[in-house]
Amino acid sequence: MKFKAIAITCASILAMPCAVQARDFTIAAWGGNYQDAQRAAYFTPFATDKGLKTVETTYLGGLAELKTMSDTGNVIWDLVMMGATDAQLACDEGLLEEIDWETLPNAADIIPEAKFECAVGNVVIGNGMGYNTKAFAQAPNSWADFFDLKKFPGKRGMTNNPTMNLERALIADGVPMDQVYKVLATPEGVDRAFAKLDTIKKELQFWDAGSQPVEWLLAGNVALSTGYNGRFITAKKDGKPLEYVWNEHIYNIDVWAVPKDSPFKTEAMEFFKYADDPASQAKFSSLMPYGPTNAKANELIPQADLNNLPAGPNNAHALAYSDAFWIENYDALKERWANWVIQ
Repeated sequence: MKFKAIAITCASILAMPCAVQARDFTIAAWGGNYQDAQRAAYFTPFATDKGLKTVETTYLGGLAELKTMSDTGNVIWDLVMMGATDAQLACDEGLLEEIDWETLPNAADIIPEAKFECAVGNVVIGNGMGYNTKAFAQAPNSWADFFDLKKFPGKRGMTNNPTMNLERALIADGVPMDQVYKVLATPEGVDRAFAKLDTIKKELQFWDAGSQPVEWLLAGNVALSTGYNGRFITAKKDGKPLEYVWNEHIYNIDVWAVPKDSPFKTEAMEFFKYADDPASQAKFSSLMPYGPTNAKANELIPQADLNNLPAGPNNAHALAYSDAFWIENYDALKERWANWVIQ
């Protein structure tokens, strides 16, 4: 009789609601050394204070998993680290919880670029130019140098994507950084960016993995390459003859978000107290050379370390990546880019 009762209950699962099995607090992030640093700076102190058992998984980008959770009602993540563009797209589709900024204890100290409707910016990432210090007698220091094949001959490493590359082309062509997105929003501005890219097209070598620019520069496969500040700075600290150019670099922000209807919504919102704490962000930046979003964290970072971060003076002559622009224009510009690449 007991077996029969269990069988009937399980067979009727589609006909009536059943209790959801309890699970642990689950965090999805980028993995690797990046996530190791987050664990030390944020996850462990948070879990210890809250008495939570946490489980970690890897987020691969995009909205697929969040859409599946929404469609099935089976929300398996409680926090996810995302790029700000994907977070805004997910917010627009109702896949994330909204953030009540008035309740966040460190909100006043968070840089404006890190505040989103459904996400809390946590990591500032530099996207600039790297070079081998043994390659040139005079160091390159601008996007104009990147596009100057006479002064700095050789292959150029670049992502096969219009994002950031069109901005770099306009800056190299003389557009002031505070006018880049205004110009790029016009047909003439787009034409101007692609015309500038035409001048180095024959020397382009596209990279996919973040490790490739470092590898290519060390091997001499490219003369200059775009890439992440963290990759170049880490290699430099390891004794490699590489340098990262802070002038005119572009910085974007990785964010934390809470999937809609997370059963741990309350705890997830409390996590932001830890993620936005200046001391915690300073610890993260000591482990990974990316910048804090809490301005007060800069005061806690030794100057030698701050010199290697997209923060403070290093962002004084930099471009803040516009997620809003690319959400509006990506599809059209990606199509033009794809056609340009094969021409």
